Amino acid sequence: MKLIIKNGTIVTSVNEYKADILVEDGIIKEIADRISCDADEVIDAQGKLVFPGGVDEHVHYGSFGALLFDTSDAAAVGGTTTIVDFAPQEEGVSLIDAIKRQEERARGQASVDYAFHSVIMDPKESVFEEIAKLPEVGVTAVKLFMAYKGTSFYSTDESILKAMMIAKEHGITSMVHAENADIITILQKKYKDAGHTEPVYHYYSRPPIAEEEATNRAIYLAKIAECPLYVAHVTVKGAMEAIRDAYEEGYPIYGETCTHYLTLTTDYLAKPDFEGAKWVCAPPLRPKEHNDALWEAVQKGWLKAVGSDHAAVAGGFETKKQGLGDFTKIPNGCPGVQDRLAMLWTQGVCKGRITKQKFVDLFSTTPAKVCGLYPKKGEIAVGSDADFVIYDTEYEGVISNKDSYHQTDYSPYEGWEMKGRPDKVILRGITIAEKGKFVGEKGKGEWQKCKPYALAYDNVPRQ
Repeated sequence: MKLIIKNGTIVTSVNEYKADILVEDGIIKEIADRISCDADEVIDAQGKLVFPGGVDEHVHYGSFGALLFDTSDAAAVGGTTTIVDFAPQEEGVSLIDAIKRQEERARGQASVDYAFHSVIMDPKESVFEEIAKLPEVGVTAVKLFMAYKGTSFYSTDESILKAMMIAKEHGITSMVHAENADIITILQKKYKDAGHTEPVYHYYSRPPIAEEEATNRAIYLAKIAECPLYVAHVTVKGAMEAIRDAYEEGYPIYGETCTHYLTLTTDYLAKPDFEGAKWVCAPPLRPKEHNDALWEAVQKGWLKAVGSDHAAVAGGFETKKQGLGDFTKIPNGCPGVQDRLAMLWTQGVCKGRITKQKFVDLFSTTPAKVCGLYPKKGEIAVGSDADFVIYDTEYEGVISNKDSYHQTDYSPYEGWEMKGRPDKVILRGITIAEKGKFVGEKGKGEWQKCKPYALAYDNVPRQ
């Protein structure tokens, strides 16, 4: 099948130009000033931007009680054509089996392409031995949690250091959730004992210093292991600066942030009548000065990508009410995959915080590089997958849950303005979303295999 996209303005992470694009069998075959040939479909993108389909390197489908992959049409409507999920390991289940099980959940259900990160949750010798085998199943990042003490998610420094040393030998990116578990445990007890049970104490029990300390500790461990490090969902200025400074000292230390940490604040957690529970996620939302610092960080490249950390809790607000009377029992997670583009574009590009090229870099290109999917994903170039967003910059509207496909009962961005909207979203040459509606065939996403020695290894000599 041949598709031509004509008259659009192509925007990549480094440039902007007018050209036509020829797609054949889901792959970009030619980019030229003018293409004239027989085609099965011609799309006129006059007056619109054409940029690569989004790559969301940080989503949760099924873990943390989140909804499953049949809700991933929300990603498509929001311009994201590839999602990278986590494959949580349960006790007694191998890393490889956990990945295969998560892929079985996605197969025939995901409406966009998908890939996986591994998660160590049962740190024993046989599990560490499996790290070397992850690239054989197309997984090249392994995540460890420094938070959640007392649960299977928690990893000791010993486990993290051991995993890092093995990961480095095989080009696997070590990723951490950086929060000091002991600080959190003590503060949670302190506030509950004092009768403070409201959602806002989720923030007070996880103060910025808990993230700053854990981020610095993870960096120290990575230095000892001589291993690249990728810090997930950075939320505070101090943690960002630690990553920036380590990189500028010559260490392969990187980090990402997420849409909600750029835009939402702790004030949302303080909404009355338990409404603040809707915005409970970990790490928590921060005061505005951290929003501002993170915008500077993504603009200057100190943080490399912006994910959604999408986790649409099954049952929505009613499920969140499990934490009535005890903020520690509020399930973590917010839906966000559909709104990542709108928030980055409207609050970033339209407000002069980032350029169009930086938007593409944060939304698509660098996430693909981080995950070892580039240039198949995240780029408009001959040989890349024909994943596109044809973007109407003239559209104006507001974000509302009634227009959402994430199948929960609230949007964390309800009422926020939206300037611009995907006119069409194309996955491997097929239009899957149009003007805020999913128009594709559900379940047609394909498993994408990640390559080792991804972005975090760019300046690391191979042994």
